[in-house]
Amino acid sequence: MHLGFSDEDEAFRREFAEWIADHLTGEFAVLRGRGGPGDQHALLDERRAWERELARGGWTCVGWPREYGGRGATLMQQVVFHEEYAAAGGPGRLGLIGEGMLGPTILAFGNEEQKKRFLPGIVKGEEIWCQGYSEPNAGSDLANVQTRARLEDDEWRIDGQKVWTSWAEWADWCFVLCRSNPDAPKHKGLAYLLVPMAQPGIEIRPILQMTGDSEFSEVFFDGARTAAENIVGQPGDGWRVAMGTLSFERGALTLGQQLSFRNELDQVIEIAKRNGAADDPVMRQRLADAWIGLEIMRYNALRMLSNTDGAALSREAMITKIFWASWHRNLGKLAMDVLGAESEIAEAAPYDLTRLQRLFLFTRADTIYAGSNEIQRNIIAERALGLPREPR
Repeated sequence: MHLGFSDEDEAFRREFAEWIADHLTGEFAVLRGRGGPGDQHALLDERRAWERELARGGWTCVGWPREYGGRGATLMQQVVFHEEYAAAGGPGRLGLIGEGMLGPTILAFGNEEQKKRFLPGIVKGEEIWCQGYSEPNAGSDLANVQTRARLEDDEWRIDGQKVWTSWAEWADWCFVLCRSNPDAPKHKGLAYLLVPMAQPGIEIRPILQMTGDSEFSEVFFDGARTAAENIVGQPGDGWRVAMGTLSFERGALTLGQQLSFRNELDQVIEIAKRNGAADDPVMRQRLADAWIGLEIMRYNALRMLSNTDGAALSREAMITKIFWASWHRNLGKLAMDVLGAESEIAEAAPYDLTRLQRLFLFTRADTIYAGSNEIQRNIIAERALGLPREPR
């Protein structure tokens, strides 16, 4: 694992740092620090425009191959990109799911027609994607999905329900894991479909969260349709493709996430110094532990990416989710303890929260969504350590 930056990497850093400093101004200045967890509904029109601005500058999909619209950036250059984006206060990316999850999945598993159809819209910042995985009875047990897909002539008909679908309200497309063969074992009868969201067969019901916004939604499919060719892989390949998507979620995306964590921690430390909380030796130790945990997270991510094997989850990747989720949840509590009584007061009426209040409320869910901590421990035990499966 190489942790230094070459001259070429530093040139890449200067190029992007200069670009974002020049462009995150004027109409886009209001976006600095907005659109993160618990703040997803903020400034949607402006953030859509920001996606297109990034695209015009050639700063979307930087790690993708050049022939598919990316910059072919190395791992270290992707680290540089995320560092500078976070340092500049770049807003939460509406294109994140398409760029970081669906796009790499199509590159790894899709055919050439799918690459030509779907990748350009992501690169241009014009098509927003959401992820149709979880269901009321298939959250952490993803293979238990019951949403059905049946091939009728030249279209797939989709019936069922998804829940906790991030950004469903404003997404143009959804990649949907569904059951195409109800008679096959649950891991074998799945299909991975690409489904347009703007159609009569789809109903979206936003879920109001404690933060006051609705990042998540329920999505109901009642005879929704997508073209027969909009399946990634073959019928029955859905589990393999879905696991590939999750491996990309654990990939370079984690670097950008961690650097946004760095900004949050820096804010907490600054407040602790200002209000005297840092003078308390116990509080000072908690702040130090948070800083150490974030450094461990960064180095493990670099180790994981250095040892990646295609779309397979490495052993290092299997500990990533439980580590960052627990760390981030604890940071939310640390932020409230640093603020003290001030944490009880809303920023404005009727329910306008500060950034750190949203952080605390949103991070209550970090150890539940995308695989709860309990499920993550099973994954580590069974897949990484080779221990016997949990009794069913």
